[in-house]
Amino acid sequence: MNCVTNTLFSWVAIAGIVALSACGSKNNNPDKPAPKPVVQISASATVGNHITDVDGNSLYYFSNDFNGSNNCSGGCAAVWPIYYAGDNLAQAALGTGLDIKDFATITTTDGKKQTTYKGWPLYYFAPNVGGSNVREAAGETKGEAVNNVWFVAKTDYTIQLVNAQLVGADGKNYLADHTEGTGKTLYFTDAKGVTLYAFAPDKFNANTFTKADFSNNAIWPIYETDQVVVPSILDKTLFGTTTVFGKKQLTYKGWPLYYFGQDAGVRGSNKGVSVPKPGVWPVVTKDAAAAPQP
Repeated sequence: MNCVTNTLFSWVAIAGIVALSACGSKNNNPDKPAPKPVVQISASATVGNHITDVDGNSLYYFSNDFNGSNNCSGGCAAVWPIYYAGDNLAQAALGTGLDIKDFATITTTDGKKQTTYKGWPLYYFAPNVGGSNVREAAGETKGEAVNNVWFVAKTDYTIQLVNAQLVGADGKNYLADHTEGTGKTLYFTDAKGVTLYAFAPDKFNANTFTKADFSNNAIWPIYETDQVVVPSILDKTLFGTTTVFGKKQLTYKGWPLYYFGQDAGVRGSNKGVSVPKPGVWPVVTKDAAAAPQP
């Protein structure tokens, strides 16, 4: 046997040893399955894509949680159990399309921990069935639009609904008709609960406030989006956009939508209702009359 043959046999032997070692290593350390996400996005034929827990149970937000706190207690808490993703959410697996920065944890008044999404506390739905509260099954969305204040949580809402007392910059309480009074108003906000307004002098799809150089945009910033993802009690065909000096501004029934600078992005703040006087910058509600034609 010559040197070439000896060398060839040596390389074949070495390759066989390496292959056997690799096989042995693989058998001794089988691949671990990827952990199931503690929160994920699930599809529904009725409400579309929405957030669920690890088992596909729908999660909801409550319009009364205008301030980012849990405002569901007593009998409400039995029907709407809180959702808590666990102490290690930051290290847990999330479903595709979710960002850990959108989640946080709050402590309720009775000392329980609850997971929030974009500042909204999350809940399950457990309606009373035969005298007992029974949590709905995975894949169900029967809690959607209950009392017009409970809605499935979604990642891409461009309009959400807050049910809260209107308190103007003058410190006075107002009702939806702009008169002074105590009582909640169900009105439009962005995805994080920041209040949206209309400007009474505007016309249908015509912004009459914003200057061409946007020098006054910090006072009443336009709500700049052309996406329409809304709770099921709202008719999405009533939303549209208008172009404001090259930027898209969302509209509802022809009313261009704005923020109020002095709200400073604080969820539940609605100071603009009294500026410069009630009725000039109203919050936007489902039943608002259509904007007048130009």
